[in-house]
Amino acid sequence: MKIKIWNVEQPAGSGLKVSNRPGAPPAKPAGKSKAAGEDKNQVTCAREIMQELDALVGLSSVKKLIGEIYAFVEIQKRRQKEKLVTQPLVLHMIFKGNPGTGKTTVARILGKLFKDVGVLAKGHLVEVERADMVGEFIGHTAQKTREQIKKALGGILFIDEAYSLARGGEKDFGKEAIDALVKGMEDHRDNLILILAGYQDEMDWFTEANPGLRSRFPIHISFPDYDHRELLAIADLMMKKREYFLTSGAREELRFLVEKERRRHEHSGNARLVRNLLERAIRRQAVRLLNQQANISRDDLMTITREDIEDNGGKSVNPIT
Repeated sequence: MKIKIWNVEQPAGSGLKVSNRPGAPPAKPAGKSKAAGEDKNQVTCAREIMQELDALVGLSSVKKLIGEIYAFVEIQKRRQKEKLVTQPLVLHMIFKGNPGTGKTTVARILGKLFKDVGVLAKGHLVEVERADMVGEFIGHTAQKTREQIKKALGGILFIDEAYSLARGGEKDFGKEAIDALVKGMEDHRDNLILILAGYQDEMDWFTEANPGLRSRFPIHISFPDYDHRELLAIADLMMKKREYFLTSGAREELRFLVEKERRRHEHSGNARLVRNLLERAIRRQAVRLLNQQANISRDDLMTITREDIEDNGGKSVNPIT
């Protein structure tokens, strides 16, 4: 099954509106000017979306591949305008990587990008997992899966831990969900993109166990773990967004904890680790300030210190003691 993009023979609803009727009158000059303006605006919006992608920390290989996909779609549009042969592109994807490595964030950006270039009507993201699709009796799973597909029409259906659909064997209802997904991909080929996501090894196993799916998902994107420099950059962005800042001591302590965790666990280089450490620090800062009781300045409210970050062995501190 293939999704044809920017093809003259595409049906209505594919996002392409080109008259190919023999003898059709030439477009009026005013119409051409308007179309040219729309094309210019579309390119500007797409570039802004790509800049949003580029602003993400790390993910250089991911950005490179998405840039290639965007360029391909744009060039196919221009080839069609010159009445050249256009190439079909299957846009269903598999995202491989650990939790907290940016898979969902990138999927949202892709939705906006594909909407802007006319591939998708809405560009929204519907995020689901096994429990949202697999039912408790025969027929229930197909119904639940169709409901999720319906919600995602015009956008992206993002299935996290997709490999769990095949873990129960032939008699498991997960197989019914896979069959319903394949049918949905065929029925809505011009208005739906599926992204299957999960751990690298598990997704490799999943595609090997389901060769029919492998051919439908030719785009595989691996999301590497962040190194400690990238994790600290992510921490700075998180703090800035929440209007906090780290003292030099706090930043040094955060670096120490990140490196300690990475030594303990091979695949702990993700943004979720940093977010959890910072959220804990913000709670500790709140306790510290309440115990201070008076003379809390604006700077105090924004400052995260080494004391707030450091690991105290799991001991908690009660406010206002």
